[in-house]
Amino acid sequence: MIGSLLIANRGEIACRVIRTAQRLGIRTVAVYSDADADALHVRMADEAVHIGPSPVRESYLVGEAIIAAAKDAGAEAIHPGYGFLSENADFAQAVLDAGLVWVGPKPASIRAMGLKDAAKKLMADAGVPVTPGYLGDDQRPERLKAEADAIGYPVLIKAVAGGGGKGMRKVDRADDFADALASCQREAASSFGNDVVLIEKYILSPRHIEVQVFGDGQGNVVHLFERDCSLQRRHQKVIEEAPAPGMDEATRAAVCGAAVRAAQAVDYEGAGTIEFIADASEGLRADRVWFMEMNTRLQVEHPVTEEITGQDLVEWQLRVASGEPLPRRQEELSIHGHAIEARLYAEDPATGFLPSTGVLEHFDLGEEGRIETGVEEGDEISPFYDPMIAKLVVLGDDREEAIGALAGVIDEVEVWPVRTNAGFLFNCLLDDDFGTGEIDTGFIARKLDELVPAPVADEGVWRAAAVIALARDEEDPLAGFRLNAPSQPAVTLSHGSERRRIILADDEDFAPASGFRDEERVVVFYEGQAHEFSLGVRGKVGAAGGDGSIIAPMPGKVTSVDVTAGASVTKGQRLLTLEAMKMEHAMFAPFDGTVTEINVEAGQQVAVEAVLATVELVAV
Repeated sequence: MIGSLLIANRGEIACRVIRTAQRLGIRTVAVYSDADADALHVRMADEAVHIGPSPVRESYLVGEAIIAAAKDAGAEAIHPGYGFLSENADFAQAVLDAGLVWVGPKPASIRAMGLKDAAKKLMADAGVPVTPGYLGDDQRPERLKAEADAIGYPVLIKAVAGGGGKGMRKVDRADDFADALASCQREAASSFGNDVVLIEKYILSPRHIEVQVFGDGQGNVVHLFERDCSLQRRHQKVIEEAPAPGMDEATRAAVCGAAVRAAQAVDYEGAGTIEFIADASEGLRADRVWFMEMNTRLQVEHPVTEEITGQDLVEWQLRVASGEPLPRRQEELSIHGHAIEARLYAEDPATGFLPSTGVLEHFDLGEEGRIETGVEEGDEISPFYDPMIAKLVVLGDDREEAIGALAGVIDEVEVWPVRTNAGFLFNCLLDDDFGTGEIDTGFIARKLDELVPAPVADEGVWRAAAVIALARDEEDPLAGFRLNAPSQPAVTLSHGSERRRIILADDEDFAPASGFRDEERVVVFYEGQAHEFSLGVRGKVGAAGGDGSIIAPMPGKVTSVDVTAGASVTKGQRLLTLEAMKMEHAMFAPFDGTVTEINVEAGQQVAVEAVLATVELVAV
């Protein structure tokens, strides 16, 4: 067994790997950037090495610095986690050339499956069904558009080196193709250093089905069954589950068998995931499932597979990398129960899911289920990295039980002042169609207005806030005192633009909600939502469309400016695009008007709350 391990990653996956490695008696070495100097993964590891400034391109993507850190710390092996350098074949080869153990597949396998176009050709040759599309070398925009026209809309533009939902655009109309292609290529070049794309037919009732595969250095390959990752927003997975709802044994055998053949075709070692797209218009059928791509690493959603199989996939990785055979044969693996995972992001659904940053002044994810996180109370969510702050995972005897259990976990989420998508996740789980398994990758887009929680607090939350506000005053003999009137507890609260005086009954309580109070505010947590109430004074009233200032919601880089000063614009028209936290965020005109100021140019770095542009309302 490997004696010492450097984890070339950060956040929850670094903490996840450290826990298993330490359980196996392996000494762990963390790496960290300036922003992560006090991060949880650094505190958990036996040793930690600084590798550079906060931006990933100057730290976690610098392979030479990571290999040097491993050598300096005396580590025998490097585990890449997921993202960053985990699917970089050159880095994997450099690790091996440095005399270190690479906890992952062989560089040749990564290369074979790393580019989506080459992987699809390889799979087609191996008899694995692939989706119709264009995989050619001719990347001229006119050629790509001609191919899309021939395939028929809608189509999907995908970066060949992409992953994690980045470098991907759905195009519904020929007129939208050029803009979508340019945006996709910019994001792909920024995220992966490669702007080459492929074109695929977009399946109208798609389910995202993936199969966990594992190989060792002795020719053995097994699958650990399938996961369903159909609930996605902007191609980024939000809720994942295993096994897939509605999967019959015959279809499971066909899909999982195809996944094993795909892994065998590249002589695969270690953990990998074969991703399929299924046309679920008539349910899951073996003849309507096509290969999409292979992820040559551990997946974010691997815990649901661990939960239903009872296996530790990180332990499997470490044992295989140490030269051991697979811990289980195929016939020794089976499914027990149903597992669901929800990704808790530092983002605000009420503002179009813009990332939220800051210090976690209050952070409590409860004690139920399996919580995978890389932060604790007092840690900071920075603008430099992916906004996922935790994975919430449960195992139930069946799907209905798992849904209820996960909704209960999310109901107990308490995060402040950083905003999260917990309320959105809660609504997804309790949606009737999700409950019956009527899901596809367009589920969230179709139901977005229903799934995004209303920012307005209901009557129960107002009264819960009053209970919390008055709880600290119980020992005050003057609490609730009014001249010439019976004593009765009361408090004045403001929420958004609304102000109320709440009078409580002497014995009133509100058990379903939780929260806290400080000298200025009360925060109530209910069904994943965080509601802030100001004490005794009117809350701030936000600008509601009359203010034409386009404000940067976070630090980032302007990637495109689509209008000029003096231009007439219509409500919802894109003005510019900002890249932050590894994603592109389009900024739109708030109303019909005239652009009076453009204060930035493409390539410019901007600070949070910088005024990027100004639109003046058209006089009526």
